[in-house]
Amino acid sequence: MNEKDLPGAGDPVAAGQRTSAETSGAAGRRKSGKEIVTDLLIITLGCFLLAAGIALFLDPNRLAPGGLSGVAIILNKLLPLNTGLLLLILNIPLLIVGLIKFGRQFLFSTVYATVMLSLLTDLISWIAGLFGVEAVTGDLFLASLFGGLLSGAGLGLVFSRGCTTGGLDIVVALIHKRWRHLSVGRIFLAVDFLVAAASAAVFQDIAIGLYASFGILIYSVVMDAILYGGQGEKFVYIVSEIPDGIRARILSELDIGVTDVEGVGGYTGRNKKILLVAVRKHLYPSLRDIVREEDPAAFMIVNDARAVYGEGFRSHHEDL
Repeated sequence: MNEKDLPGAGDPVAAGQRTSAETSGAAGRRKSGKEIVTDLLIITLGCFLLAAGIALFLDPNRLAPGGLSGVAIILNKLLPLNTGLLLLILNIPLLIVGLIKFGRQFLFSTVYATVMLSLLTDLISWIAGLFGVEAVTGDLFLASLFGGLLSGAGLGLVFSRGCTTGGLDIVVALIHKRWRHLSVGRIFLAVDFLVAAASAAVFQDIAIGLYASFGILIYSVVMDAILYGGQGEKFVYIVSEIPDGIRARILSELDIGVTDVEGVGGYTGRNKKILLVAVRKHLYPSLRDIVREEDPAAFMIVNDARAVYGEGFRSHHEDL
């Protein structure tokens, strides 16, 4: 049995970089113009909320809650460049690496979200400056709280369309691709907290780093709540009269494994194929869309998995 035969094998982070609009063409189905416009509108709204969190709460208070936006906020205080422009500059080499490692399917939506986030961040800062507003509040607790809320809501909307804002998401994808036994969530947290620690060192203020860390926790909780109701990995049973199309798209678009189980319908007595899939929570919305598009009559059972061990998930050496 190779890794594609396993319920959850594959590179979930790299797969998460692909939008369903881009990857559906690989399986023979292209999204309608209305669906693509809807995706772009939701991605734009997500970028606006994220940009507002950065421009009105985090950046003016020197709070760098992880990610490339955090790096840009730190550099903004050291270089005579706007935060949005720094975001774009920092993203260029990472986007090139992402294109090389993950292919052209990765590029369109990520470039769109990256450019939109950069433009909106500087635009909101500029508009706020016209009204003499540098920051909505100078209270670090409130700034980290509301900056985290807006950032989490924005990222949740962007990720819900199978898109990312580029940046350190690509770095995490590359780390996970090299060391598959490492938990993606832990890599993200480690990178984010390193950025928060760097902000404390650069600004020589431990409180800055602590409040930035608080913002990290806030946006992580909010993002998860928007995307998945705060749940972890999913274990999904799919019963369909036409499983081949569903299986093919899961393998090609999500780059995760599927296990076929033979079953017999209790009422019809007919043989059936049951597809078993273990999926990380950030990919579950895409899996649900695939099943709905391929077979609206499919029977799907979704369980919350306490833990999933094996290729693409936790190492067997980790504790629960």
